[in-house]
Formats: sequence, C-alpha cells, structure tokens
Amino acid sequence: MRSATYDHFGKPTEVLSIGDRPTPEPKANEVRVKTILASIHNHDLLTIRGQYGFKPEMPAIGGSEAVGIIDAVGSDVKNLKVGQRVAAASVQATWAEYFVAVEDMVFPMPDSLDDEMAAQLIAMPLSALMLIEFLELESGQWVIHNAANGAVGKSLAMLAAARGINTINVVRSGDAIKELEALGIKHNINTSDDDWKDQVKAILGDEKISAAVDSIGGESSNDLLALLGHGGTLASFGIMSGKPMVLNPTHIIFKQATIKGFWGSKISQEMSVENKQRLVDELIERANNGNLKLPVEATFDLADILKAVDGKMQSEKNGKVLLKP
Repeated sequence: MRSATYDHFGKPTEVLSIGDRPTPEPKANEVRVKTILASIHNHDLLTIRGQYGFKPEMPAIGGSEAVGIIDAVGSDVKNLKVGQRVAAASVQATWAEYFVAVEDMVFPMPDSLDDEMAAQLIAMPLSALMLIEFLELESGQWVIHNAANGAVGKSLAMLAAARGINTINVVRSGDAIKELEALGIKHNINTSDDDWKDQVKAILGDEKISAAVDSIGGESSNDLLALLGHGGTLASFGIMSGKPMVLNPTHIIFKQATIKGFWGSKISQEMSVENKQRLVDELIERANNGNLKLPVEATFDLADILKAVDGKMQSEKNGKVLLKP
C-alpha cells in the first residue's frame, strides 16, 4: 500500500517519502480501515522530529487520526463491522491507504457529518472536551488560554461556550483575532496590545479566572498564572516556544494555585470506552448543530506529502490540512 514513511527522525520535509509498505493485518481486537482522509496535526510533525512523548519504531508511517471505511475486522471485535465509516485518533500510521486500530479507539460516524469534519473530529476537539473536564470547569466559570487560534484552542472556545463556560482567548496578532471572530468566538485578546492584561481584567469585572491552559511555555506561562484567580489551576498543554515554563512562586503560593500537566493522547488511551463514547457523542451533536466548526485549509494527495507538511503551509494555515491517500 502507498504510505508516507520515514526511517529516521528529522525535519518532515527532509525525512518523509512515499513508500510501498505491506497492507497491515488486524489483530484479534483490531479493525483495518481503508483511509478516506487523514489529518495532519502538530504532534504528528513533532513525532517525526523525534520531539514528542511517543517515539515509533523505524521505519514508521506518519499520522494519528483519520476517517475511513472498515474493510476487515479481528476475531474478537464485537461492535464494529465491515463497511462502516469510522473515525479514529490516538492511533498510528494513518498517512497510508490502510491502517489498523484497536476497536476501542474507533468510532462510527453518522451520515450527517462529511468526511472533512469526521477526519478531524476526534483528536483536537476531544482533547478540548477532556481539558474542560480535566479542569472541572462548570457553567458560568472563566478559563483563559493562549495559542487560542490553534485547533485545540478554537475547539476549546466553541465547546466551552456550548456548555456555558466563558473563555478568554489569547493570541498574538490581529489576523488571529479575525480568525476567531469568523467562527463566532468572543472575548479575544491580542498580546501585541500593551494593555492586554487590563483588557482581560475589564472583561472579567468582579469575576475570577478559574483555570488557565498554557500551550506556549516560557514567559507566557507566567502571564496566565498572574491572571489566574485564587485557588485556580494552570494546565500545561504544550510548549510552542520551546522554552521551559517561567512561573513566579509568589503567584503560586499566595494564589494557592495548582499546576498540572495534560497529555490528551495518554488520557484518551486510558479512558473507558463508555466515557469516551459520551464525549464523542457530544462532539457529534455540537458539530451537527453548528456549535463546533472545524475549517479545512487544504486537502493534498498523499503523493504531495512534502507540500502538505511544509513549514510555510503549516504556519500560515487557518484550518486543518488533510491528506487523501
């Protein structure tokens, strides 16, 4: 089968190539899926660079999320059948014509969702929903997050709003503000404004921020911590700056703040099937009623993998980049 492979870690445009790999056979508890569309996520690119928490055996096939049609099932599979259209995330090797996945990581997709939505419904939106529950956020509370124009950031803002939770969405440019506004997302803050922290306080009024999500690291971590309310929680989600978190112990001590790490893929793999299905059902509902919008920037044929993972394409995109095997 045709697949996007690499045999050593490095820059995606330098180590990826199209190869012919054996079509995988499902184990007893697995299904094989013929790929329709696969997503390209930041963590996929970090994995190829060898900079992610998961490191595959070489040679490896890229990708971790896709939508497709089941074409084979293992002997122990009970709830899925050949011919079903399904989505899977937190799996491996989806940048190929076929991939295999454990039954518990695969979810049937209704006809009401198109392939473009189904191909990206699980990984980032599910991480956003898990974050909301990880932080124990309730209707009426406030959460602040940076890198809010990323896939998880957008999903977090939309899904939180659907649950009645207020978000303050921190970005670094006017273009990013427009990107959020186009999705109907409110309370967006541009850190290039000198008074951006005062703008946050003006939005809050007498209310406090219950939780913060940091995807950048460095000084940005402390910016969120400084705005966090007493007894709040700061979740470390990513490290886009490549720098260690800078945290003022005064804020930690006197706010009695809690600092926690969040790794969505690990939590997803350890979550019960029933609980994960509950969250996926919510995602499907939000997508169907328009509360969750997942724009697509471009769709590339698998043969054009180097164009799809190019740094300029990935840094300037306003939606998900998808692959069509």
